[in-house]
Amino acid sequence: MNDKVFTKAIKKQFEFDEEVAAVFDDMLLRSVPFYSESQKITEFFALKQLQEGGLMYDLGCSTATLLLNIRRKLNSEARLIGLDNSEAMLEQARKKCEAYGADVEINYADILEYEYEEADVFVSNYTLQFIRPLVREELVKKIASSLQKGGLFIFSEKVISHHPKLNKELIECYYDFKKEQGYSQYEIVQKREALENVLVPYSEEENIKMALNCGFSHCEVVFRWANFATFIAIK
Repeated sequence: MNDKVFTKAIKKQFEFDEEVAAVFDDMLLRSVPFYSESQKITEFFALKQLQEGGLMYDLGCSTATLLLNIRRKLNSEARLIGLDNSEAMLEQARKKCEAYGADVEINYADILEYEYEEADVFVSNYTLQFIRPLVREELVKKIASSLQKGGLFIFSEKVISHHPKLNKELIECYYDFKKEQGYSQYEIVQKREALENVLVPYSEEENIKMALNCGFSHCEVVFRWANFATFIAIK
């Protein structure tokens, strides 16, 4: 289904409810520049890391597209677990997994409180930015402590610049992208207002510093377009 969520006046802050879940795959492709390419990079490194009996968590798995793509390409009996706190998203994810007969575990969970097993890979696609800054670092510490040595945390995030002029122009560049995808100026403004104080992005440097402070030995950007970036942190 095509994303028409913000063609009407907003009455609440953005949330991953039934209306959003129904169009979420289209929303991602049209709202996140080069989303498919960043996901291919994520898949590549996750597949390189996962060995027989390995374990990967996808935090904020939404409709499980990434997990399904990895399962199709996986040559080992590694476990894939998707976690999300939106029942609407999980309903879509379960339907897709059932349709494809995919061996993927989908669980309703608070990723801040979940008891993780020792894992090889954690993935977070545009999820950290929805975690309140006061507890975001605690989650990243928990991820690091739950990874095997040498394990990977692959995360994509919207990022900001601390240079006011550059940050303003990065946003303009992004809005031009959205217009090219068929979104109207009205829809763009509506979504921006709905996300106010819900999505809180860090800069590229702040994300890397956070990862290093939380127990990772290395972190760098492996893909970036304007104010969207994919990071890999190594335990």
